[in-house]
Amino acid sequence: MAMAEAADVVVVGAGIMGSCAAYEAARQGRTVLLLEQFDLLHQRGSSHGESRTIRATYPEPFYAKMVVESLRLWLEAEAEAGYRVLTQTPHLDLGPANEPSLRLAMASCTAAGVPVRDLAQGEFSGAFAVPDGWTGAVSGLGGVVKPSKAVAMFQSLAARRGAVIRDQVRVVGIAPGEAGGVRVSAADGRVFLGAKCVVAAGAWTRKLVEQVSGRVLPVQPLHTTICYWKIKRGWERDFSPEKGFPSFASYGEPYVYGTPSMEFPGLVKIALHGGYACDPDERDWSPPLELVEKTLSPWIARMMPGKVEGDKPVITQSCMYSMTPDGDFILDFLGGEFGKDVVVAGGFSGHGFKMGPLVGRILANLAIDGAAAGVDLSPFKLSRFSVNPKGNPKDFADPVASHAPPPSPSMPSSGVSAQL
Repeated sequence: MAMAEAADVVVVGAGIMGSCAAYEAARQGRTVLLLEQFDLLHQRGSSHGESRTIRATYPEPFYAKMVVESLRLWLEAEAEAGYRVLTQTPHLDLGPANEPSLRLAMASCTAAGVPVRDLAQGEFSGAFAVPDGWTGAVSGLGGVVKPSKAVAMFQSLAARRGAVIRDQVRVVGIAPGEAGGVRVSAADGRVFLGAKCVVAAGAWTRKLVEQVSGRVLPVQPLHTTICYWKIKRGWERDFSPEKGFPSFASYGEPYVYGTPSMEFPGLVKIALHGGYACDPDERDWSPPLELVEKTLSPWIARMMPGKVEGDKPVITQSCMYSMTPDGDFILDFLGGEFGKDVVVAGGFSGHGFKMGPLVGRILANLAIDGAAAGVDLSPFKLSRFSVNPKGNPKDFADPVASHAPPPSPSMPSSGVSAQL
């Protein structure tokens, strides 16, 4: 039997959260093992692809503050790496003037010190047509993060500081160590010993935590589809970040988000915020094109008339959300027999990537110090679901749409929507 590898902190899951946690723990001088069940930078989870938005416009004021701090950490990491993964732009929010979540988001942004102003007539080359009764607000903190490149950046920074990274390690067991700490075992028989363990396994977090502790986390994976649409001839440059085109979100039904034209020349990313319930190990990968065209095509025709060809997307990509009932993160100790030796991170609900550097710092601090000084983690504790199965109370509707999967030969057309 091979000798077990040992470290101060063992991190399970090498997506954005686990990679950032590994970097931060190594930055603090700890020995780190970062374990990934698939190849590094794989495309089966939630941390791959070409773009994620960054914005401070959240109805919950604690997220706006976290995004401001995360932006600072993104820029620090870029400076250390020597290259850029974040392109800063304005951010545009559109929606009915009486939409509660939009009003609260603007207030949170202002409270966090991020400037917000009304959309000017013809701004962004007049690409957006704001309907009567709607409002448009431009905030000063927006942009696009390149996710695969960002994950690779944090992994390389972690390795520079001594972290050891192992891929093709499928963790099947986590148990208290015989001499204290945590014993992590893999499907191929390898064993890893850590004084502390961080579980950040994305859509697999619920499965792994239930397997090793019996505790069932209220996290539902959703299969979601990213769509790219062709910009009409003559408008291509106007949709670029060089021309100041924003990241954007459109509130109401449907909730739509998008980014400037960057990754694919002549195409713009416009997608639905939502998906259908899935098992991360048994997805059929089918894009719900009928639903996409039924919802996004009318939105494009209404909001970007004459600018984008909205009959059907020209590229679709698959991703996953890991939804909690309230859409808020889980950042807490697993407890039970593990006490504070295992930290669990999950339920990032389709909006967590932008806060990866700060979440990584929080996870490392919880593992190393048993606390995250200066950060209020009460919205992210597991105990909130014991008080209320729906989690944190909200003064607005959840914008994430949960719909039935597309029909397939092995799946009836009357598929059930996710109950979150």
